[in-house]
Amino acid sequence: MIKTLKRLFIENLAVIERAEIEFDSRLNIFTGETGAGKSILIGGINAILGKRIYRDIVRSGTDKASVYAVFDDIPKRAEDLLLENGFSLEDELIISREITKDGKSSSRINSKPASLAVVKEVGELLVNIHGQHDSQLLLDPESHLELLDSYAESRPLIEDYLGSFKELQATARSIKELRQLETKSSARTEYLREIIEDVAPLNLKENEDEELEARFRLLENSVSIIEAIGRAITSLTGDDAGDSFLSATELTSSAYSELEAYSELLPGLSEYSKRLMDAGIELSDIAHELSSLKASLDIDDNEYQRLSLRRSELLKLKRKYRLDINEIIKLYNDASQELTLSESFEDRISELEGKKSRLLLEVTKKAESLSQFRKKACERFSSEVSSELSFLNMPDVRIAFDIQQGKLTHDGMDKLELLISANKGESPKPISKIASGGELSRIMLAIKAVLADRDSIDTMIFDEIDSGVSGRAAQKIGIKLKELSGQHQIICVTHLAQIAIMADRHLLIEKSSEDGRTSTTVKPLAFEERKYEIARILGGDNITDTVLMDAEEQLRNVMKGDPK
Repeated sequence: MIKTLKRLFIENLAVIERAEIEFDSRLNIFTGETGAGKSILIGGINAILGKRIYRDIVRSGTDKASVYAVFDDIPKRAEDLLLENGFSLEDELIISREITKDGKSSSRINSKPASLAVVKEVGELLVNIHGQHDSQLLLDPESHLELLDSYAESRPLIEDYLGSFKELQATARSIKELRQLETKSSARTEYLREIIEDVAPLNLKENEDEELEARFRLLENSVSIIEAIGRAITSLTGDDAGDSFLSATELTSSAYSELEAYSELLPGLSEYSKRLMDAGIELSDIAHELSSLKASLDIDDNEYQRLSLRRSELLKLKRKYRLDINEIIKLYNDASQELTLSESFEDRISELEGKKSRLLLEVTKKAESLSQFRKKACERFSSEVSSELSFLNMPDVRIAFDIQQGKLTHDGMDKLELLISANKGESPKPISKIASGGELSRIMLAIKAVLADRDSIDTMIFDEIDSGVSGRAAQKIGIKLKELSGQHQIICVTHLAQIAIMADRHLLIEKSSEDGRTSTTVKPLAFEERKYEIARILGGDNITDTVLMDAEEQLRNVMKGDPK
């Protein structure tokens, strides 16, 4: 079953006040007089597909324009894309777009707000619009390789090649970045080495500066401390103080004796005498412990000198880096690690260079295989397109491809250009130097016909496909569009009767004026209406019985399967 655009609704879009269009699943033809608004119809479809629009597209005197389209049985790729972006799937897909008179627009998918980017991405999977711009693409050699790959179905080979090519690019970037880092790090490396040379010989320990300072202060004041302890011991015990000196223990003992003598007479004195006795014992203990502490304070001049030197070294280091010892230890560890990494640049670069060489060989082989695959496809593609062109009344035109190998790119190593020979005996030349507008249209149609069974987009719209052609060539275009509609839904805007008579659904775009306002309507035509419209196209305003008979005959021939 052909997946189709079922219905299009347009309101207040330029000269179209309101139009609701039902589409057939096969060949839909739009006709109408010049200026009736056929381009507006294409503009409405472009709006639905997320293409760029302009604020003046809103009908004069209205605040906004609305367009919505209903699609039936959408392709799997579109379904997957919608699910990825959080849109629910229903029996039908409805895409709508609203444009305000100040140029702002909003889009919805199945009534849920959607970004224009998502709408455009989905639209590209639903509808392919072929207009004059697409024919002009044939003049750009860069588009020719894509056409060949579509025909050859090269995608699996391209993706395999592209995986290796991207890995090669990533490896080359890594080498370049490492080289840049290596260059930039020379000054940094010197700084790191300076840190290591300053710190490593000192063998620093955490909190060493605080512990060293405390020990240094003790040794620096040890003489004064010993003398103070000695005086304290003398005060407590009287040692070395002379006969006239009364020590604290002696005075405490004397006070105890004085009170103890009268404690029986005054019971309250017993408590104080006991406390004095305890104090005397405590003072003796203190004196003994101070003597032991004094004895332990052995002043080592060598230790003092060593600590003084170490203290000087640490202070110098702290002043240079303006950090404490723990922070300097961290600085040293980080510098050592970073220097180790920087010194491994060459090893890493050498490793990556080897990988790059292996990948370059792999990518080149894959590019060569892709190139051979394309060369074989070129002959088949040329033959099939030439055959289609012969049918489209261009029997002497021959298609060829000029395929050259160059540097490796995302597309492989091939540079491709489509060539044509317009006349027998002439060598093929670039299409941009030979083909006219009408020839370009037919060449593109021939290519579309050849690619039809490979094209996953079900709805194809042809605008100006009849540009520059008439007579037998136009008839052949109509027959080819009819043939394509067996595989795709075709929507075509034309001004040629030879194409219009082929329609499965013929729609008339008609302009009228009322109360000073111009409006365009779109309506499907029954057989009799089609007959008059075909006659109008054939004979203009002068619709004679002969022209009507000719139109009717042509229509009936098509209905019988004979367009001649």
